[in-house]
Amino acid sequence: MFSPWTSGSVNFWVTMTCAGLTLTAYAFMCDRNGFGKPSDYISSQALLGLGMAVVLWGVFWVGDKLSQLLFSFARGQVNLIYGMKDGSSAILIALALLFVIGPAEEFFWRGFVQRRLMERFGEWGGFALALSAYTFIHIWSFNFMLICAAAVCGFCWGIVYKIKPSLLPALVISHALWDVAAFIIFPF
Repeated sequence: MFSPWTSGSVNFWVTMTCAGLTLTAYAFMCDRNGFGKPSDYISSQALLGLGMAVVLWGVFWVGDKLSQLLFSFARGQVNLIYGMKDGSSAILIALALLFVIGPAEEFFWRGFVQRRLMERFGEWGGFALALSAYTFIHIWSFNFMLICAAAVCGFCWGIVYKIKPSLLPALVISHALWDVAAFIIFPF
């Protein structure tokens, strides 16, 4: 999906939405435990998720300014990321990010992959392996800024999950809100 080799032949947003649905279905089929109750997603975890999304957006705002000072290629690579929106409805992208893509990534990467890796390799080992996988899945974009963004997000959401797995609902909300804020409402 991220590769420049396939960018003209697939719709990124449709493919990402389908991938999110598929990975979430797989995670739920393999393990129905550990994803929280529906009420967790409208409780105090919702406020925590909102707060984490705001803080992470602020981290990225600062990171955007610093990266432009440090790397001459930064703005161009960030613009390539935002270029994936061209020709697509901002409302449909926001809905996909809010209700499918953001939640799916947390259910899969933290609630399924990281949890299983922490069970097998210990908390720190599992966290490091999940973070590495989440970061390097973006390598096919050949976009240094996107890979760095994935590392920062993966670290932030992953460390919260490592410390307190019961906060997965807050992470789902944080990821969904951050996606919409960073890609649609307040892009960098």
